[in-house]
Amino acid sequence: MPKRQSVFVCSQCGRHEAKWLGHCPDCQTWDSFVEETLATSPGGVGRARRKARGAAGHVTSVSLSDVTSSAQQRFSSGTAELDRVLGGGIVPGSLVLVGGEPGIGKSTLLLQVLDHVAGERPVLLVCGEESAAQIRMRAERICASPGSIRVLAETELETVMAALDQERPELVVVDSVQTLYSDDLSSAPGSVSQVREAAGRLLRLAKQSGAAVFLVGHVTKDGAIAGPRVLEHMVDTVLQFEGDKDRFFRILRAAKNRFGSTNELGVFEMSEAGLRPVPDPSQLFAGEGSPAAGSALHVAVEGTRCFLVEVQALVATTELALPRRVTTGFDRNRLAMIVAVLGRHASLPLSSSDVFVNIAGGIHVEEPAADLAVAVAIASASRNVPLPAGAALFGEIGLTGEVRSSSQPERRYAEATRVGRSAVVMARGDAGRVGPQKSSAVGVATVRSALSSLLGTVSPAPVAPGNQSDERGV
Repeated sequence: MPKRQSVFVCSQCGRHEAKWLGHCPDCQTWDSFVEETLATSPGGVGRARRKARGAAGHVTSVSLSDVTSSAQQRFSSGTAELDRVLGGGIVPGSLVLVGGEPGIGKSTLLLQVLDHVAGERPVLLVCGEESAAQIRMRAERICASPGSIRVLAETELETVMAALDQERPELVVVDSVQTLYSDDLSSAPGSVSQVREAAGRLLRLAKQSGAAVFLVGHVTKDGAIAGPRVLEHMVDTVLQFEGDKDRFFRILRAAKNRFGSTNELGVFEMSEAGLRPVPDPSQLFAGEGSPAAGSALHVAVEGTRCFLVEVQALVATTELALPRRVTTGFDRNRLAMIVAVLGRHASLPLSSSDVFVNIAGGIHVEEPAADLAVAVAIASASRNVPLPAGAALFGEIGLTGEVRSSSQPERRYAEATRVGRSAVVMARGDAGRVGPQKSSAVGVATVRSALSSLLGTVSPAPVAPGNQSDERGV
């Protein structure tokens, strides 16, 4: 009879404790420990070690020169944007976790991948949230040959593993991993033990059989992938969908990738026929219409892709004691720093104003090179003066008000001029790297000079507190 042991497991990071704790020492989460019953078999560890030693009674090793890299055997998913984010295609034997809000397009994208790969390789869709009839209704709308996709509507882990061992597909999609459960564990589906057990068995299947496995994961209200963090550590790649589900455009990023870069970006457009790749994001995010006050174009770089994105700002007088600093798609702490720099080095007091910054299109911009575009957009909104038509910006702002160089200025400048931007404002050092003969490359040294060249003259710089004179009598 196997012995049963009761342990307390953190639902966020998977830490085990013998007794309940109100605060997790690892992930610093409160009230996250849940009680679970684990079944352990005596001597199990010893049998596993004897099995690993092999018939010869010792552990064998191999030379790296005799190992064939699975990354060289990539095959296309049929979607150029997904192949870009994965690093060049799907790697056999890899375990990929795909997360995103409900309705954002996770199942749609993976069903399109199955439709493309099914013509050349055996595929299997394991669905625990929808029936086979519901899958067929979607497949008839977005798939070219839905009859070649095999579907298994099952949530019991043992049944799923038996089906995979029998059919031996080369591409497996599990939608979703939180619905699988094992009878060996007494906890409910979606718990820490169940998710870890399902991911562990699928990981061993992928490494032993060479099948590529995609896991669909739920997300929390904060946008993070639900379940223990150990799930993200077990998989090879973590893909995250971004964007508003009420809009037509989706952003796919790689939060973790053992077979490629995590800086790549995939852009999709949701349509009646599924997700369509967007080859030119600049036309999507740059905005349309005439320039307006509070709008600036930033030249962003994500991995091997360079595109323009619109930065929108709104400055309004507030009646609150603490003015609001609200951002969408931009770091709020960095916005507070830019507002302070504008007040100190550009004579733009915003201490009694609410400042709102939005990155149009639902994209998130994290690079410091967006500082200049955000600062100029805020100044434009505060003075109600639009930027000159055809202007684009990039550059990092320091605490002393200087505009610092950014990465890959040549690519940024080439992309801005490709879409018809006549004036590209950047750091003075980047303008020298682009080329002094380029008349459309405008180099600025400080944020004050940038505002002067784009919005007109600004008021004189404030006098330092130490240089102020006191003319009062004694």
